[in-house]
Amino acid sequence: QVQLVESGGQLVHTGDSLRVSCAVSGLTFTQYSMGWFRQAPGKEREFLGAIPATGYVTYADSVKGRFAISRDNVQNTVYLQLNNLKPEDTAVYYCTARQWALPTAHDYDYWGQGTQVTVSS
Repeated sequence: QVQLVESGGQLVHTGDSLRVSCAVSGLTFTQYSMGWFRQAPGKEREFLGAIPATGYVTYADSVKGRFAISRDNVQNTVYLQLNNLKPEDTAVYYCTARQWALPTAHDYDYWGQGTQVTVSS
């Protein structure tokens, strides 16, 4: 059974940093590209970035330079580092997995349950 379990979301203040994690099990992690998305209340799901098993990370322009994605292929975990957080970053953050190709909002194999990040002003 494949599981993607996000963790690390919490209430933080404007300007804070936070790292959220996604622990993956039930698949061959090194065959999967991983992505991060978020969804705020009343808004569509937003792509943040994606990381292949090896290679360069792709970021959305809206978060480039402020968010960073990394992965640990031994711990089967992907991370999303959130820096200089703003109230508009408040959302549920999801990780997703897709075999070989980078995941998109409509093309993915597995999706996590999400972790809530709330940024107070």
